[in-house]
Amino acid sequence: MRIGIVLVAALCTTVGCGGSGSDAAGPESTTTSESAVTNRQVGVLAEVSDADTAFTYDTTAAPPGGELELEVVEGEGTTTVRLIVSGLQPDRGYAAHAHTDPCGQTGADAGPHFQNEPDPAATPDKPSTDPAYANPQNEIWLDLTTDGEGNGTAETAVPFDFADRVPASVVLHEQPATATEPGKAGSAGGRVACFTAPFRG
Repeated sequence: MRIGIVLVAALCTTVGCGGSGSDAAGPESTTTSESAVTNRQVGVLAEVSDADTAFTYDTTAAPPGGELELEVVEGEGTTTVRLIVSGLQPDRGYAAHAHTDPCGQTGADAGPHFQNEPDPAATPDKPSTDPAYANPQNEIWLDLTTDGEGNGTAETAVPFDFADRVPASVVLHEQPATATEPGKAGSAGGRVACFTAPFRG
Protein backbone atom coordinates (compact mmCIF):
# COMPACT_ATOMS: atom_id res chain seq x y z
CA MET A 1 0.00 0.00 0.00
CA ARG A 2 1.38 3.36 -0.98
CA ILE A 3 1.63 6.10 1.62
CA GLY A 4 1.63 9.73 0.52
CA ILE A 5 2.86 12.61 2.58
CA VAL A 6 2.97 16.21 1.50
CA LEU A 7 4.74 18.79 3.58
CA VAL A 8 4.43 22.41 2.58
CA ALA A 9 7.08 24.91 3.51
CA ALA A 10 4.81 27.58 2.15
CA LEU A 11 1.59 27.47 0.17
CA CYS A 12 2.30 28.09 -3.48
CA THR A 13 -0.43 30.28 -4.88
CA THR A 14 0.25 29.58 -8.55
CA VAL A 15 -0.44 26.17 -10.02
CA GLY A 16 2.90 24.60 -10.85
CA CYS A 17 4.70 27.81 -9.77
CA GLY A 18 6.70 27.82 -13.02
CA GLY A 19 10.43 27.17 -13.23
CA SER A 20 12.18 23.90 -13.93
CA GLY A 21 14.09 21.40 -11.89
CA SER A 22 17.62 20.30 -12.65
CA ASP A 23 17.67 16.56 -13.21
CA ALA A 24 21.04 16.24 -14.94
CA ALA A 25 22.71 14.80 -11.82
CA GLY A 26 19.72 13.19 -10.16
CA PRO A 27 17.47 10.18 -10.64
CA GLU A 28 14.76 10.13 -13.26
CA SER A 29 11.97 12.61 -12.54
CA THR A 30 8.43 11.41 -11.93
CA THR A 31 5.09 13.12 -11.39
CA THR A 32 3.24 12.99 -8.07
CA SER A 33 -0.54 12.86 -7.81
CA GLU A 34 -2.76 15.23 -5.86
CA SER A 35 -4.55 12.15 -4.52
CA ALA A 36 -1.34 11.33 -2.62
CA VAL A 37 -1.65 14.52 -0.53
CA THR A 38 -2.50 13.59 3.05
CA ASN A 39 -0.74 16.23 5.17
CA ARG A 40 0.26 19.88 4.73
CA GLN A 41 2.53 22.19 6.71
CA VAL A 42 2.89 25.88 5.89
CA GLY A 43 5.76 28.28 6.55
CA VAL A 44 7.22 31.38 4.94
CA LEU A 45 10.89 32.37 4.91
CA ALA A 46 11.73 34.91 7.60
CA GLU A 47 14.90 36.43 8.99
CA VAL A 48 16.46 34.44 11.80
CA SER A 49 15.18 36.77 14.53
CA ASP A 50 11.58 36.26 13.37
CA ALA A 51 11.69 32.73 11.95
CA ASP A 52 9.90 29.73 13.39
CA THR A 53 10.35 26.90 10.89
CA ALA A 54 11.55 28.63 7.67
CA PHE A 55 14.80 30.58 8.00
CA THR A 56 16.66 32.83 5.56
CA TYR A 57 20.36 33.32 6.18
CA ASP A 58 20.87 35.42 3.02
CA THR A 59 18.04 37.86 2.38
CA THR A 60 19.22 38.56 -1.17
CA ALA A 61 19.36 34.94 -2.32
CA ALA A 62 16.36 33.87 -0.22
CA PRO A 63 14.15 36.93 0.42
CA PRO A 64 11.86 36.99 3.46
CA GLY A 65 8.38 36.04 2.31
CA GLY A 66 9.70 33.49 -0.18
CA GLU A 67 7.54 30.39 -0.32
CA LEU A 68 8.41 26.70 -0.54
CA GLU A 69 6.28 23.61 -1.02
CA LEU A 70 7.57 20.12 -0.31
CA GLU A 71 5.79 16.94 -1.38
CA VAL A 72 6.90 13.51 -0.21
CA VAL A 73 5.34 10.30 -1.55
CA GLU A 74 6.58 6.99 -0.15
CA GLY A 75 6.13 3.73 -1.98
CA GLU A 76 7.51 0.25 -1.46
CA GLY A 77 11.26 0.77 -1.71
CA THR A 78 11.04 4.20 -3.35
CA THR A 79 10.34 7.81 -2.37
CA THR A 80 9.37 10.71 -4.63
CA VAL A 81 10.12 14.22 -3.42
CA ARG A 82 8.99 17.44 -5.10
CA LEU A 83 10.07 20.97 -4.14
CA ILE A 84 8.19 24.03 -5.42
CA VAL A 85 9.44 27.55 -4.66
CA SER A 86 8.13 31.04 -5.27
CA GLY A 87 9.33 34.50 -4.37
CA LEU A 88 13.03 33.65 -4.50
CA GLN A 89 15.68 35.45 -6.54
CA PRO A 90 14.69 35.43 -10.25
CA ASP A 91 16.66 33.48 -12.85
CA ARG A 92 18.88 31.82 -10.29
CA GLY A 93 19.96 28.26 -9.62
CA TYR A 94 19.76 26.75 -6.15
CA ALA A 95 21.21 23.47 -4.97
CA ALA A 96 18.80 21.99 -2.42
CA HIS A 97 19.02 18.88 -0.28
CA ALA A 98 17.35 17.05 2.58
CA HIS A 99 19.32 17.41 5.83
CA THR A 100 19.43 15.40 9.03
CA ASP A 101 18.50 18.01 11.66
CA PRO A 102 15.99 20.84 12.15
CA CYS A 103 16.89 24.39 11.14
CA GLY A 104 18.29 26.82 13.69
CA GLN A 105 19.97 30.16 14.19
CA THR A 106 22.70 29.27 11.70
CA GLY A 107 22.70 27.14 8.57
CA ALA A 108 25.04 24.66 10.24
CA ASP A 109 22.31 23.68 12.71
CA ALA A 110 20.60 21.54 10.03
CA GLY A 111 23.51 19.10 10.10
CA PRO A 112 24.81 17.19 7.06
CA HIS A 113 22.89 15.84 4.09
CA PHE A 114 20.54 13.01 4.95
CA GLN A 115 21.98 9.75 3.62
CA ASN A 116 19.97 6.56 3.38
CA GLU A 117 23.19 4.63 3.99
CA PRO A 118 25.40 6.89 6.14
CA ASP A 119 29.05 7.25 5.18
CA PRO A 120 30.97 5.50 7.99
CA ALA A 121 33.97 7.79 7.44
CA ALA A 122 31.98 11.02 7.90
CA THR A 123 32.15 12.99 11.15
CA PRO A 124 30.31 16.09 12.45
CA ASP A 125 33.37 18.17 11.52
CA LYS A 126 33.93 16.46 8.17
CA PRO A 127 30.71 15.62 6.31
CA SER A 128 30.71 12.96 3.62
CA THR A 129 32.29 13.78 0.26
CA ASP A 130 32.70 10.17 -0.86
CA PRO A 131 30.76 9.73 -4.12
CA ALA A 132 29.85 6.22 -3.00
CA TYR A 133 27.60 7.84 -0.37
CA ALA A 134 27.26 11.51 -1.39
CA ASN A 135 25.23 10.91 -4.54
CA PRO A 136 21.63 11.51 -5.70
CA GLN A 137 20.63 7.86 -5.18
CA ASN A 138 21.70 7.80 -1.50
CA GLU A 139 20.77 11.42 -0.69
CA ILE A 140 17.84 13.64 -1.70
CA TRP A 141 18.95 16.34 -4.16
CA LEU A 142 16.46 18.95 -5.35
CA ASP A 143 18.51 21.36 -7.48
CA LEU A 144 16.31 23.87 -9.30
CA THR A 145 16.40 27.06 -11.35
CA THR A 146 13.90 29.87 -10.86
CA ASP A 147 12.16 31.75 -13.64
CA GLY A 148 11.96 35.52 -14.07
CA GLU A 149 9.55 35.79 -11.15
CA GLY A 150 11.55 33.66 -8.72
CA ASN A 151 9.43 30.52 -9.10
CA GLY A 152 10.78 27.01 -9.70
CA THR A 153 10.24 23.29 -9.27
CA ALA A 154 12.44 20.24 -8.73
CA GLU A 155 11.45 16.60 -8.36
CA THR A 156 13.41 13.44 -7.72
CA ALA A 157 12.69 9.77 -7.06
CA VAL A 158 15.15 7.90 -4.86
CA PRO A 159 15.43 4.10 -4.57
CA PHE A 160 14.66 3.89 -0.85
CA ASP A 161 11.92 4.59 1.64
CA PHE A 162 12.26 5.69 5.25
CA ALA A 163 12.56 3.25 8.14
CA ASP A 164 13.59 4.53 11.58
CA ARG A 165 15.45 7.55 10.17
CA VAL A 166 13.92 10.45 8.21
CA PRO A 167 15.24 13.84 7.10
CA ALA A 168 14.33 16.80 9.33
CA SER A 169 14.80 19.74 6.97
CA VAL A 170 15.42 21.04 3.46
CA VAL A 171 18.32 23.43 2.88
CA LEU A 172 18.82 25.80 -0.06
CA HIS A 173 22.51 26.31 -0.86
CA GLU A 174 24.31 29.22 -2.53
CA GLN A 175 25.65 27.24 -5.50
CA PRO A 176 23.37 26.83 -8.53
CA ALA A 177 23.92 23.06 -8.67
CA THR A 178 25.36 20.28 -6.53
CA ALA A 179 29.05 19.61 -7.17
CA THR A 180 29.94 16.04 -8.07
CA GLU A 181 33.61 16.28 -8.99
CA PRO A 182 36.15 14.26 -6.94
CA GLY A 183 36.39 15.53 -3.38
CA LYS A 184 33.29 17.68 -3.69
CA ALA A 185 30.59 15.11 -4.29
CA GLY A 186 27.31 16.32 -2.86
CA SER A 187 28.62 19.76 -1.88
CA ALA A 188 26.94 23.04 -2.77
CA GLY A 189 28.48 25.87 -0.77
CA GLY A 190 26.95 28.05 1.93
CA ARG A 191 23.41 27.67 3.24
CA VAL A 192 21.09 30.52 2.27
CA ALA A 193 17.80 29.16 3.67
CA CYS A 194 16.39 26.25 5.65
CA PHE A 195 12.94 24.78 6.29
CA THR A 196 12.28 22.43 9.19
CA ALA A 197 10.10 19.80 7.53
CA PRO A 198 9.64 16.31 8.99
CA PHE A 199 9.42 14.00 5.98
CA ARG A 200 6.89 11.79 7.71
CA GLY A 201 3.83 12.97 9.69
